[in-house]
Amino acid sequence: MMFLSIFEIFKVGVGPSSSHTMGPMTAAGLFLDTLLEHNIKPARLGGALHGSLAFTGKGHRTDQAVILGLDGFRPDDFDFNAAAAAQKHIAQSCQVQPMGHPAYDFDPAHDLVFNYEVDLPGHANGMKLFAYDAYGGLLFEETYYSVGGGFVVTAAEMNNVEQVLDTRGEVPHPFQNADQMMAMATKTGKTIAQLKWENEQARSGPECLRSRIENIWEVMQGCINAGLQNQGILPGGLNLPRRAMDIHGQLVAEQGQNVTPPHVINDWIAAYAMAVNEENAAGGQVVTAPTNGAAGVIPATIRYHLDHVPTATTSDVVDFLLTASAIGGIIKHNASISGAEVGCQGEVGSASAMAAAGMCAVLGGTPMQVENAAEIALEHHLGMTCDPIKGLVQAPCIERNGLGAIKAVSAASLAMRGNGKHLVSLDACIETMRQTGLDMHSKYKETSLGGLAVNLPAC
Repeated sequence: MMFLSIFEIFKVGVGPSSSHTMGPMTAAGLFLDTLLEHNIKPARLGGALHGSLAFTGKGHRTDQAVILGLDGFRPDDFDFNAAAAAQKHIAQSCQVQPMGHPAYDFDPAHDLVFNYEVDLPGHANGMKLFAYDAYGGLLFEETYYSVGGGFVVTAAEMNNVEQVLDTRGEVPHPFQNADQMMAMATKTGKTIAQLKWENEQARSGPECLRSRIENIWEVMQGCINAGLQNQGILPGGLNLPRRAMDIHGQLVAEQGQNVTPPHVINDWIAAYAMAVNEENAAGGQVVTAPTNGAAGVIPATIRYHLDHVPTATTSDVVDFLLTASAIGGIIKHNASISGAEVGCQGEVGSASAMAAAGMCAVLGGTPMQVENAAEIALEHHLGMTCDPIKGLVQAPCIERNGLGAIKAVSAASLAMRGNGKHLVSLDACIETMRQTGLDMHSKYKETSLGGLAVNLPAC
C-alpha cells in the first residue's frame, strides 16, 4: 500500500521551483554520494539537462542548482549568501569542492549542457551527470528524473517509482485513493486528520510529530511575512515588481471602514499567496506545498483561516496540514503534481484541492464534506496549462496562486453547505486530471513553448 509522509509532501526548500531547482540540486547531491559510496575518483564532473529542465532551466535557475549541488549545497539548509560566494569562486576557479570530497574540475560554461534536442524517456524533467578521469574518459554516469515536489529518482528507480517514493513500513490505515480513505473514516469513526496522524505516528513519536508539523507552518508563516515586507523588482528579466507588500498595506489602511465591500476579503487571501510566491520567485526559502510553483496556496488559506475566521485557533494548523497531505499523497500516487507531466492543474490545482480539504476539515466538515471540497477545487482547475513566461515562476504563476487559494476557500465553503454527497468523486476527478495531462500537448507543460509564454512578443 502507498504511504507518503506529510514530510514528503511538505518539504522545506529553496525557490523558484521544486522540480527544476530543488530536484536538480538534490540529484547532484545524490550523485556525489554515489561517487563516495562506490569509491569513484574522477578528475572532472559534467552534466546535461534535457526536456523541460533544458527549456525552462535558465528561468528556474536549474543550472545554478546543479552547480551548487555539485559543490555540496542542499535545498533544506540553503544559505543564499554562501551560495553567491560559492558561485563566484566556481566561475573563477572552474572547480567544485563539496565537503568530504577532493576538488573536481568543473567549468560551468562548458561542463553543463542544455540539451534541447533529446528528451529522456522516463520523464519530462530529465538530467544526466557524468564523472570523467584526467584524460576525459567516462568513469561513471547516472540519469536522474525530477518527478515533482522535489522528489528525485534514478532511471532504474523510475521503472518502479512508487516503491521508491513510498517510505514503507506498516501503517494502521493504508489507503491508495479517496474511496479507500473514506471507507476507513466511516469504519473507524475517525477524521481524515486522525487517520493521517496515526499513520504518521507509526514513524515517529507524537510530540516529535507535532513539533515537526508546527515547524512546517512556521516556515510557511515566515515566508508570508517576508513577502509582505519586501518590495522591488523580481530577478530574471521580466522586470516584474513585487505587489504583495503594497496590496497588504492598502488592505491594512482600509481596515475598519464600513464602506469596504465584502469581496475585498479575496484580496487578503491573494496577498498572502502572492507574498509566498514572490519570495519563491526571488529564490527564498519556501515549503513545497506540494510544489514550489504552487507554494502560496496552502499557506494563504491557513493564514486566512487564522486571521479572519472568528472560531479559528492555532491548534487547527496541524489538522489542516495532515488533511491536506492526505489529499496530496492520493493525487501524487494516482496522477501527478508535476507541471512538466500534467500542466498547472497538477500544481496549483492539486494545491487548491489540498487547501480546500484542510480548510473544510478545520471548519468542522465531515470526511465526506472534506472529500467534496477537494473535488470541487480540483475540478475547476482541470485543463490548466503550465506556460511560465521566459520560464520564470512569476507570470502567470504568482497571481495564479492567489486565485487558487480563493478557489480553495470557496470550495470548502460550498462543501460545508452540503451533506457531502455529490456527483463527481475526487477519485474520478484525479483520474480525469491524469488523462487530461496525457492528452495535453507538451508545449503547454512547463516548456515555455506555448500559451502565454509565446504571446508576449516583448518577452
